[in-house]
Amino acid sequence: MSGGRTMCAGAFLLLGASLLAFCPHARAEASCEDLLPGRVAAGTARRLINADDLVRLRDIGRPEGSAFSASTPLGASPDGQEVAFILRRADPGSNSYCLGLVVVGRNGAVRLLDQGGELATASLDGEGGRMPTGVPEVWAPRWSPDGGQIAFLRRDSGVTQLWIVPAAGGKARAVTHGKVDIEAFAWSVDGRSLLVAARPAILADRARVDAEGLGGWLYDRRVAPNIGPRPRPPVGLAVEARLIDVATGADRAATQAEAEQLAETRKLAPLAQAPDGRRAWLAPESAAPLSPERIHVRDRDGRDIACSSPLCLGDVQGLWWDAQGHLYFLRREGWAKEEMVLYAWTLEDSAPRPVLRTRDVLLGCVQGGAALYCLRENATTPRYLARIALTDGRAESLFIPNPEFANIRLGSVERLRWRNDRGLAAWGDLVLPPGAQPGQQFPLVVVQYHSDGFLRGGTGDEYPIQLFAAHGMAVLSLERPTFVATGQPGLRTMEDLNRAMQADWAERWSLLSSLMAGIDAVKARGIIDPDRIGITGLSDGSSTVRFALINRPIFAAASISNCCFDANMVMMQAGIAFADKQRAYGLPPLTRPDPDLWRPYSVAMNAGRLNRPLLMQLSDDEYIHSLEGFTALREYGQPVEMHIFPGEHHIKWQPAHRRAAYLRNLDWFAYWLQGARDPDPAKQDQYARWDAMRSHQAAPIAGKAP
Repeated sequence: MSGGRTMCAGAFLLLGASLLAFCPHARAEASCEDLLPGRVAAGTARRLINADDLVRLRDIGRPEGSAFSASTPLGASPDGQEVAFILRRADPGSNSYCLGLVVVGRNGAVRLLDQGGELATASLDGEGGRMPTGVPEVWAPRWSPDGGQIAFLRRDSGVTQLWIVPAAGGKARAVTHGKVDIEAFAWSVDGRSLLVAARPAILADRARVDAEGLGGWLYDRRVAPNIGPRPRPPVGLAVEARLIDVATGADRAATQAEAEQLAETRKLAPLAQAPDGRRAWLAPESAAPLSPERIHVRDRDGRDIACSSPLCLGDVQGLWWDAQGHLYFLRREGWAKEEMVLYAWTLEDSAPRPVLRTRDVLLGCVQGGAALYCLRENATTPRYLARIALTDGRAESLFIPNPEFANIRLGSVERLRWRNDRGLAAWGDLVLPPGAQPGQQFPLVVVQYHSDGFLRGGTGDEYPIQLFAAHGMAVLSLERPTFVATGQPGLRTMEDLNRAMQADWAERWSLLSSLMAGIDAVKARGIIDPDRIGITGLSDGSSTVRFALINRPIFAAASISNCCFDANMVMMQAGIAFADKQRAYGLPPLTRPDPDLWRPYSVAMNAGRLNRPLLMQLSDDEYIHSLEGFTALREYGQPVEMHIFPGEHHIKWQPAHRRAAYLRNLDWFAYWLQGARDPDPAKQDQYARWDAMRSHQAAPIAGKAP
């Protein structure tokens, strides 16, 4: 059924982030009898967590707790008494997913209306063409105006189509049967028809590329070598809107007004329409990149009014009206935005009034009458469906997808706060092993680069925080500070912003300072061994790992999910479009190398002294970026190992791969930080390789880090 696909926040924006790539879909089928959670027996003995507990977590929406800008996966019924969503559970044994359309009532009653389909993963408009990401696609089910039917997207045999099912229960059926994906849909006002959006031009583009291949594809901006030589689908293929009669299946081209109605459903920016015609929206304060947005309201007389309170400026996640004319909005604020606050405001108020304040993460909130339905989670509580009363913020749990976690012993979590040497606020969550006692010392593993919500596996979900803790390691889960160039005067475009962050590796130094300040905060507690610190990262986090290994070589072992940002890789292996973009940001072309510029960041240039065990677990559409750095490390005899996962992207979406990455990361850090090894006979070749690395590890090269 439905799923999604979005990239790590800022994977193109942040310096050194790896590119995205395409992936096939798994075909094996899982046993899905337990898609809906069962009862947990009272008095069950509590146990430690294992890898499958994390891989098989039932999910709603994007799995990242930091996915604040993602579209909501929730659809509220017209009467506000029920909410529908797609429930997803990975099955590593079959390397597939169980998916189903679930409805939860105001009273907590649960019913499964449809089950089946495949995970869909999202693509992104990148330089030179569309790029796949590996992140689950998120589609909210939509109720008919009378509440009698629910429309939803479901993917089968590699194509996403529109389905409907009676809301009270019954047989689901497909409404569309085309050869291209349905990307958006909406009910007509009378509920008799459905509007759908697709890009049929993709078929003509495929045919053109096939024809071009008969004479040889032109190597131009369309080609990303890591994905392959075939030119990628272009950005901006026309979206075609059509109207389908639900009863007869007859369809026609949508009118302009109908197409505009459908386009409104595709917008992610918060927008609220009151029954009496009032509107609320967000507008940027300036044309500067990343300018904060302020709440604006259009009153009954048609006047546009900006909320002057500072509470109405920046990081607003949603807007909703109630029947009495109050505007409610959800905002991130506090130290490095660690809190979420629900406010109520009217035009007569001098300042918004807080209704609910929490350090829990609230995602995908939708209005249902006088309440919000939200996905809620925190560091030690997996995501669940909550109902929050607008009047007083009273919250209640409606649906707990993973009740088994009530019987799992998790490590304790403490929030640490600090500033880096640029004065930017940051925080991290320190996780200690279950049952940790005063006076004990532990090895430390750093996980990056967002720490919002349930502490699963860091950004990209490959570094199992609680699994490390269950095996006697402390973990520092980092939340990155804001971009160092945010608010810098004179920046007019995103290119300006990226150029400012890349100049003298300003963003990388800022993040390194925050990393080291966080580690110092942990060291001050006297609970970790400073000679046994490991570090991990994906995307921007991987860039921080590499920069730290070069410039602050305090780490005993490292593991990364993407590599590397080296001079030749940037200008050759990522393709023409990426090379042109990096030159615009200030990096030198291949024919005019600048070793001094690259020295603080290049793995290849520093390979002779990176005397630290480095594990690379890479997707098959990104591993080519690592070859320059990996080859240099290998030639210097450094302890490095690379694994390549087939059919993967920037985010690894296949359950078997995520499980393998979890377990290998656990084995890696247990070996290098604890001297421990899994007795499983199947892993003896692994330990033979690592023993050889240890015995042949190159001696550190003299000299201080730059």
